[in-house]
Amino acid sequence: QVQLVESGGGLVQAGDSLRLSCAASGGTFSNYRMGWFRQAPGKEREFVATINWSGGNTYYQDSVKGRFTISRDNAKNTMYLQMNSLNPEDTAVYYCAAVRTRGWDIRQRSDEYNYWGQGTQVTVSS
Repeated sequence: QVQLVESGGGLVQAGDSLRLSCAASGGTFSNYRMGWFRQAPGKEREFVATINWSGGNTYYQDSVKGRFTISRDNAKNTMYLQMNSLNPEDTAVYYCAAVRTRGWDIRQRSDEYNYWGQGTQVTVSS
């Protein structure tokens, strides 16, 4: 239905900023709620943020609220994650996810998303 490709990961120092992108193709992007998840070594995949179909509603994990900003540009079929004030605890593989809904219900579980990107590595050094 939709293919997702993340980009923008890399190695940065603590306190730096990074912007991840998720390019979507093969579907009508504005029909999908989008989300960011991350998985650190030895840990389970965890929810980071979600954004509804229009971009008007967002929700964040407490540990990233105020530092990260999720956004989307439906005209470009792209979702973004602006990450500021990065710390080593943010080190993880970051995954883009999609679920076909225009609903207002917040989706925080990985099993509530049907489509996934391949992931992009974010490493934050101290």
